[in-house]
Amino acid sequence: MTRRERIPASVPAVRRGDALDVADLPSYGFAHRSLMWWGNAGMMAIEGVAFGFMIVIYFYLQSLSLQWPDAGKPADLLFGNINLALILASAIPNYLAGRAALDRDTRRVRRWLYVCSIIGIALCVVRWYEFTALNVRWDDGAYGSTIWVLLGLHTFNLVTDVADTMVLTAVTYSKPVEGKRFVDIAENCGYWYFIVLTWLPIYVVVYWAARF
Repeated sequence: MTRRERIPASVPAVRRGDALDVADLPSYGFAHRSLMWWGNAGMMAIEGVAFGFMIVIYFYLQSLSLQWPDAGKPADLLFGNINLALILASAIPNYLAGRAALDRDTRRVRRWLYVCSIIGIALCVVRWYEFTALNVRWDDGAYGSTIWVLLGLHTFNLVTDVADTMVLTAVTYSKPVEGKRFVDIAENCGYWYFIVLTWLPIYVVVYWAARF
């Protein structure tokens, strides 16, 4: 006997069809229920592999060199350490912004996105000074080329995500804020974790590997 046959005939047709009515379901979802989540995950996988390849190339070239660095000298630590402290601290407001997005709390989202944007801009400024303190040109040799590429790739991700965060902050002033915008904010926060985590091995390679 089918499910339809087991429904009592006394139940009105409208009520029998209620289970099939999806009109009131949200048109968006968070985490793996969102297509953007999968796109974000794919992008992070591709970029993570690129970072991994560059780090492998760095140590491979180092193993072939009789002197490392083969030009210039190791980067100054000051701005690299400042960047490390800032980027680790940025994980806290980023987490709070993500939680507020899950709660669909526009006021909290806006507040923490402001903090994320300010820290992000500060990171971009410090990154500029990092490039000036690498003590080697990008075309001076294998050492210079690899650390410039590593820092350049991470800078591209940093700048684009800071810009995205500022755009999303502006979007929170639209009336009303659509549910899918909260998904955008949550996914942006997820991508920022990727930027924080990838900076850790890059920081070690750029600032310490040549010193060991």
